[in-house]
Amino acid sequence: MMMGMPVSLFWGYIAIALFMIGDGLELNFLSKYIVTLGFAEKKVSLIFAAYGLTAAISSWLSGVLAETFGAKKIMMVGAITWIVFHAAFMLFGVIPHNYYMMLLFYGLRGFAYPLFFYAFFYWVVKETPDSQLASAVGWIWSMFTIGFGILGNLLPIYSVRYFGEINTLWQSIGWATAGGAIAFFLLKAPVIEKKNHQIHSFEHKFKGIIQDLSLVFYNRDLAIALITRAICNFSLFGILAVVMPIFYTSEHGGHFTDEQWKIISLSIYPIQPFTNVLWGIIGDRIGWLKQMRWAGFIGCGTATILLYFIPVWFPGNIWASICGILFFALTITAFVPMGAIFPMLTPEHKGAAVSIQNLGGGLSNFGGPALVSLILFTGLGHFSVFIIFGFLYYCAAIMTYFIRLKQPGVDKPF
Repeated sequence: MMMGMPVSLFWGYIAIALFMIGDGLELNFLSKYIVTLGFAEKKVSLIFAAYGLTAAISSWLSGVLAETFGAKKIMMVGAITWIVFHAAFMLFGVIPHNYYMMLLFYGLRGFAYPLFFYAFFYWVVKETPDSQLASAVGWIWSMFTIGFGILGNLLPIYSVRYFGEINTLWQSIGWATAGGAIAFFLLKAPVIEKKNHQIHSFEHKFKGIIQDLSLVFYNRDLAIALITRAICNFSLFGILAVVMPIFYTSEHGGHFTDEQWKIISLSIYPIQPFTNVLWGIIGDRIGWLKQMRWAGFIGCGTATILLYFIPVWFPGNIWASICGILFFALTITAFVPMGAIFPMLTPEHKGAAVSIQNLGGGLSNFGGPALVSLILFTGLGHFSVFIIFGFLYYCAAIMTYFIRLKQPGVDKPF
């Protein structure tokens, strides 16, 4: 271990960063760009909701698939699938301005990234001592943030300006391919793992997958943790990705230009590689649930509501909005220990526990945009979106009191 990172998996962390650049390259302009093609905001949010739904399904399967067939194989399936469906999204959806093809292929692309990312997530959980698990998971989210957040947002600022949205979206394939290549050539699966995956038939493996995935229906703590896991990234995928690019550049919002919005959205990410690791280390010491309850859910709920009021109170003030989004970044990274909690709730079924945790992440992908769509379709405006999301975070904080957990190294149940 090197500062909580499993050294043997170093190249996997690098692969995650590169792959997630490709997956995040569109984050701060795609929703606004599709609107400029002539489609209503509520229809655009449905595209992101479809993506989130397939990501949720794939996330649920990824952990047990990695446990059953090997993490490296599942990562490769994810990389190839991502490249194929992104190309189809561009060729049949974006370029000809075909809404239904965008909905179809962007939705199908949602199956891909969880297979790559969460298979590696399982691999890290399997190779890391329990007492250092939050720290190792913190490193995963730091690499995710460097790729999906920092570089995925920084590169389009220049790329869109000089090459346009279409060429910027095509660049994603190069980054995803680079991440997949590093994982394929430089990550070595343990010899024992390779042998184990040759023992049982596919039918036996499939039965094991179904049995493991059903754990959430019999374990109360897992079920509550799943709900809180879904809520923790609602604002990231619903508000930051769908609502804010439109609201912050509107006359009713921040009055910012597209370039100013990109700078604001980028500012969320530079501190996250550090806060992800820091919150992982802190959580290992003070308690995972305690940290997530107060710094995570209470903090992020407050930050979400402030993201609406700051540009209203200080229209056109880029520094005020940057301060608001930095507070959001600090609080949302406090959820890092979530990835350590699930395996501890059912240590004899770590693959299934990681899959359920991953399902929660996928439900964030789906639930955030879907809830935005529901709120907008009912005629409520942006104000209601931010308030409702903030309220959900406060509800999740209360729910953490009902999760029974004994954390390694912190000798008391929560």
